[in-house]
Formats: sequence, C-alpha cells, structure tokens
Amino acid sequence: MAVSNVLVEHRSGRDMTLTTNFARVMTLVMIVALAPQLAAQVQTEVPPPVPGAKPLIVEHIKVHGAALEGNLEGDAVDRDVLVFLPSMYAKEKSRRYPVVYALHGYSIGAEQWSHEIQVPQTIEGAFAQGAKEMIVVLPDSKTVHNGSMYSSSVTTGDFEQFIAHDLVTYIDSHYRTFPTRESRGLVGHSMGGYGATRIGMKHADVFGSLYSMSPCCLSPRAARPANPEIEKALEAVKTPEDSAKLQFFARAQLASAAAWSPDPKNPPLYLDLPTKNGEAQPEVLAKWTANAPLAFIDQYIGNLRRYRAIAIDVGDQDGLRVDTEKLHDVLGKYGIANSFELYSGTHTSRVADRFQNHVLPFFSKNLCFQAGCK
Repeated sequence: MAVSNVLVEHRSGRDMTLTTNFARVMTLVMIVALAPQLAAQVQTEVPPPVPGAKPLIVEHIKVHGAALEGNLEGDAVDRDVLVFLPSMYAKEKSRRYPVVYALHGYSIGAEQWSHEIQVPQTIEGAFAQGAKEMIVVLPDSKTVHNGSMYSSSVTTGDFEQFIAHDLVTYIDSHYRTFPTRESRGLVGHSMGGYGATRIGMKHADVFGSLYSMSPCCLSPRAARPANPEIEKALEAVKTPEDSAKLQFFARAQLASAAAWSPDPKNPPLYLDLPTKNGEAQPEVLAKWTANAPLAFIDQYIGNLRRYRAIAIDVGDQDGLRVDTEKLHDVLGKYGIANSFELYSGTHTSRVADRFQNHVLPFFSKNLCFQAGCK
C-alpha cells in the first residue's frame, strides 16, 4: 500500500505490526539507503525561492573541539562550521535568538550538506513563510573514513561531546543566543539523524526539541558471513589515502568500526572490524550493539520525556523506513509524545523541501524565543 504525506501522532494502544530486521547489517543499510551519495552531490527537489525573502548573514568559522584532542586517527580538532544569522542580526544588537544545530550525513561534510538542504535559500524561505527567525548552525563532522557517527571514540575523537558541549558553548559565547536548553534544537539527516537521536537521548540537559530525519543505524548489527573481497580490501588499508580508494560499503565499515569498536592497541587504524579471517567477532558486534539507539533507548526514557517536542520523518521509498518506524513505536510504547511522518520520497530526494517546510517550522513552533521559558 502506497502511503504519502501521512502524519501520525502517538496514541495509547496504537497497534502497528512491523517486520523485525535486527539481523540487518548496519553498513548494508547505509549502502542501500545512501547509495545516491556516492556521487559528488546528490540531487534533491529544491523549493522555489519565496518572494520577499530576506537574505541571511552567512559566516564560515572554525570551532576548536577540546573533546577531539588526541584522537588517534588524526582527524581535525578545529572544525569547520557554517553559521546562518537572521538578516537583521547585525543591526538589532540587543535581540537574542534560539539556535538549531543541523547534523549532516555520512560521506559529506557541512559544506556539501548546505548544498543538499539548499541553505541559505531554504532558511530564508522558511522565515518568509512565517517561521520565527533563529540561528542555524551546520558543523562539519567528516573524518578520515568519511564520517564520525557522532559517537565517542578515542580513534575519531568524542564527536558526541563536541556537538553537545564544545560547539554549543562556542556558539553561546560568540553569538546572541538564548543559552538554555529550551531554546536549542537538534536535527540531523541519515547519519546525522542517528547523531540527533543518539545525542538527543543522552543530552536532554542541552537540547529542548529534537527532529530526526531518516536516521540510519538504529538497530544492532547481527553476525553475518564475511565478504572475502571487502575483508581483503580492508586489511590492505594502512593510510588515509588507502581508505579514500575504497568503495562506499568498505569505507562505511571502517567509519563504523572507528566510531564503535576503537582499539588503541591496533595500529595503524586503531579499530577492530566485526569480521576477521572470515569469522564474526562477537566482542566487536557487542560494541556495535551498544551503540545502536534501539538497543539503548530504554536507558534514556527519562531524558526523552524532558523534550518539548520530538519529530521523526522518513520517505516511503527509503530503506531506513522500518527502523525509523520502530523508533516512533518505542517512544509511543512509553507514552512519549512525538510526531511521525511517512512522506513520498527516497532517502535524499526531498531533504531541502523537508528542511524549509517541515524542520524549521517545527522548531519555530517548539523552541523558546524569549528569556525564562520552562
């Protein structure tokens, strides 16, 4: 049954049977769902410019990540960040704003993410159509193997803490924000959706509203037979240049392992892979499971109850649909209010439209735009 543009609010006793797929290999999900990103830039449906939209102020800055210092991979500690300020920010010097932090997906960085969601045009369009003005921040979390997974790892650095602490602290100290959780929103797409979900669960003391767009990597990975060709290619990787030559699937394996099964005693990559010599490695798989939100969500229900609003969406042609619906259902089981939308589209086809016409209006409605909100 085709489903298009369906918005579902949780109701107690909601009955929805989902196909269980805990045996899905996380990286296989990523390759299926994110294959369009193999190109230099995916093509998305871009909303037309809104007449009368006021141009934003765009700043390219560097933010030092204390949480990233000493990472074994040699990933940059000073991270590129794009900051989008309302048009009157420079003139209205006493006005403060809430902030939305928007996390990019795997294989891209902040600059490419800005083109996928077509900012500043889509932010300008959202404001012109009635969304309240806010600051929007796009941090870069690309690593040697093309993605940090927004996780805590000695190999990549602690990107979870970088987003939730280092970046937020910097923005609050350098821009006119409302420096409270009620005035901070967190959103991400794909790997960024995973990051928003993971960080949102653990850091409800920092963020007040949460939006997860087509999140990847929600379910634990189960043991599967090794792929000899990929295993051989991974064993041959000794340098970042070797990693860059890998196909998407193999490189995603390295990124996931660097984030979820780091090993400071295993140079030169400082990670453990889920298969070795053709055999599954149970200890590594256990570490990957420990990083799957659907495996640890029950530990953070108290945190999730603190959010003013939670939204989740996914395209009806997206390979991540099943797990995304599971996330929605788990929240419903605990009586945590959240909106879920299954819209007509693929993994990447409508991210720009979603950002302008759904994500920013959501935060406009649910963030605090004045001092003293509770």
